[in-house]
Amino acid sequence: MAGRFYDNWTVGDTIVHEIRRTVTETDNLLFTVMTHNPQPLHLDAEAARASEFGQILVNGTFTFALMVGLSVGDTTLGTLVANLGYDKLVMPKPVFIGDTLRAETEVHALKESRSRPDAGIVTFAHRLLNQRDEIVCQCLRSALINRSPA
Repeated sequence: MAGRFYDNWTVGDTIVHEIRRTVTETDNLLFTVMTHNPQPLHLDAEAARASEFGQILVNGTFTFALMVGLSVGDTTLGTLVANLGYDKLVMPKPVFIGDTLRAETEVHALKESRSRPDAGIVTFAHRLLNQRDEIVCQCLRSALINRSPA
């Protein structure tokens, strides 16, 4: 198990996740069509070339999902009860095919669970950065996480 239990976190803990991912055309295409997103900026090279971006723009929901996925192994793998929500999601820079992305996570807050004494709520601040160290996506994720076994 790679994730940490609730009682193993402190506010300010920071993780630079080791896994990086270079986004491919196939990633973007499959995710976009699987989610029934008809946006031409993600699917139509000619329409994308005529846009202000000048090229295919990677689907933002893929970008968000990748950011969370890159963090799971170091944060909640094997300890998660449930993700409770995502807040303050922003995408300040575009992602393009061929960008290599990496994630960082900081513990933003800890809260005891009133209904589950065997778990607590950790709020993670996730950041996704490209190869130029520009933040391309960030959010807060609240997760209900088990406490260490007694």
